[in-house]
Amino acid sequence: MKDLIVDHEINIRFSEVDSMGVVWHGNHVKYFEDGREAFGKKFGLEYMSVYRKGYFMPIVSINCDYKQPITYEQTIIVRTKYIPHRASKIIFEYTLISKKTGDVLAIGQTTQVFIDQNRDLQLITPPFFEDWKAKNGIVH
Repeated sequence: MKDLIVDHEINIRFSEVDSMGVVWHGNHVKYFEDGREAFGKKFGLEYMSVYRKGYFMPIVSINCDYKQPITYEQTIIVRTKYIPHRASKIIFEYTLISKKTGDVLAIGQTTQVFIDQNRDLQLITPPFFEDWKAKNGIVH
């Protein structure tokens, strides 16, 4: 099984930092979101395509380990990796990396579940996602 990974570049803007010129900790979650969107575009798992199939993918768990400060005008890479799982959920791992030095700045993970448009939790993986996994060589 191949790893499904996307690297997405972000230039840190003034509006994302605090008075010390360091990225406010909550913005790391936004960078994870940027990574998921880039992943979805590359691998055909965009939020709106999932919605058109009748599902939402809310986040039910998120964590972030801060390793080094991210600063104003720094360019970072958000590396987003899909973690295969048998259950009806999507797990992504994130690594925020300094483009200049290659240093790891933060690592994180999110877990998303599937709910239908009635907001009912889907304990069985939706058929479209099983098809997506098969198309991308993900087998259990």
